Amino acid sequence: QVQLVESGGGLVQPGGSLRLSCAASGRIFSIYAMGWYRQAPGKQRELVAIISNGGMTNYADSVKGRFTISGDNAKNTVYLQMNSLKPEDTAVYYCYRTQGLGSYWGQGTQVTVSS
Repeated sequence: QVQLVESGGGLVQPGGSLRLSCAASGRIFSIYAMGWYRQAPGKQRELVAIISNGGMTNYADSVKGRFTISGDNAKNTVYLQMNSLKPEDTAVYYCYRTQGLGSYWGQGTQVTVSS
């Protein structure tokens, strides 16, 4: 069993920044991939960014150059630094972790970009 606790969402103006955090606990494996999906109202859930235990990263084309994902293996925590935010980034952001044969989801945190 793995628990994911995420935080850092909120309301920000266009061009602003937010930093999301996601901490994993429970039955943790050393080899994993972890990151965020997001879902806007009326749209499909999409992958935003993901990082492996070794530091390899992948990003959605829509966030490349604006978002940065990083990890702290000692704390079992990953971070998503979101800069130059746009209204189209507004969504519920869900932390995700996969390890071995298991996949796990966080509770979601709302990010709203509006002036």
